[in-house]
Amino acid sequence: MAGKLRVPRSRGAVSGILLVLLGAWGGLIAFIGPYFHYAYSPASTWTYNTGRLWLEILPAIGTVIGGLVVCVSTLRPLAVLGAWVAAVSGAWFAVGGTLLPLWTRGSAASAGAPTGGTVARAVEQVGFFTGLGVVIVFVAAAALGKLTVLAHRDVRLAASQRAADAKTAPVRTSVPAYQSSAAKTRTPLRAAAATLRRIGSVKKATPGSADAERTDPANIGS
Repeated sequence: MAGKLRVPRSRGAVSGILLVLLGAWGGLIAFIGPYFHYAYSPASTWTYNTGRLWLEILPAIGTVIGGLVVCVSTLRPLAVLGAWVAAVSGAWFAVGGTLLPLWTRGSAASAGAPTGGTVARAVEQVGFFTGLGVVIVFVAAAALGKLTVLAHRDVRLAASQRAADAKTAPVRTSVPAYQSSAAKTRTPLRAAAATLRRIGSVKKATPGSADAERTDPANIGS
């Protein structure tokens, strides 16, 4: 069972790298987008406000952390948790601008407004929030699908891990306490019985000596 909780690191490598890149894009584009006229107001580089913190920086951090966990973890439950964190962060990219005003007011509830013409504003909306969130959720869902399925390779990996553990584990033979105490008790008895048997065999081997002792006049007089 423990072996099935393991997953090859290559299983989530591609998805994890994509999530890290998407998260980095979502966290940095608001600050570097004005360099190439792709921005939300205020259209100036490296400008921070509370709306950008809630709607861009925090979900970007969640996506990057989830992607790193998916990419490097070999423990299946931990990798699945990382994929879920990235998926929730992507969903917040997509719908956070709609939900945040429910409990905040003013500039804290908005990351600004897209700049430029109609096409530019649509592209900015997709690249900053909606489209970015959908892509993150899609990649995280693909990673979840790979990580939650027990593939044939995972079964073989678990079997090889058990075989390796069996080879390296020391073999221990335990003797029950009652058997150990009984063996200790029988050991002196067996030694005494062996001694008696040896004495008996010696007496049987020399029968004339006993007859001589019985007929010796010196022994009779004594």
